[in-house]
Amino acid sequence: MNEQSNVTPRGERRNKILELVVFAMLGTVMFCSKIIMEVIPNVHLLGMLTMTYTVVFRWKALIPIYIYVMLNGVYAGFSMWWVPYLYVWTVLWGATMLIPKRIPRKIKRVIYPIICCIHGLAFGILYAPGEALLFGLGLEETVAWIIAGIPMDILHGIGNLFAGILILPLGELIEKLMKRQGMS
Repeated sequence: MNEQSNVTPRGERRNKILELVVFAMLGTVMFCSKIIMEVIPNVHLLGMLTMTYTVVFRWKALIPIYIYVMLNGVYAGFSMWWVPYLYVWTVLWGATMLIPKRIPRKIKRVIYPIICCIHGLAFGILYAPGEALLFGLGLEETVAWIIAGIPMDILHGIGNLFAGILILPLGELIEKLMKRQGMS
């Protein structure tokens, strides 16, 4: 028996396998939600899911996030457009990690959608360094690229704001389900 958690080695192994299965499923949910939502340009659930997973799983949220990134590359091709995905979602994960875990529910209800919205609004700016490096863009061309994308970033931010309303209830649901399976 493990002295710290009173879980047998067999139970620990079961929990680790179950956790990997859950993370694979969550990454796949991100990917499928993106494919389904592609009919509405720049409106998707990815920011909301990234934040939800981070709120619930903290450091381990990087596993489903990067499963999504890899699935996206496999599906659409590991081309130059994909390279910024290696860091763009990590920025949102990092911003979410900076939010204290123990803040009042009322504040979470407001701050989660706002941060999700800001990430959508800033997506073009975050994506731009990758584009500049990969395509050899100078400062003027990079700024022009960012300005040209502002209407899409506004749409992205609005979509993220509304999707962000789901972060708190979905996070609470996932935590409840994880506890029920003895994985908290």
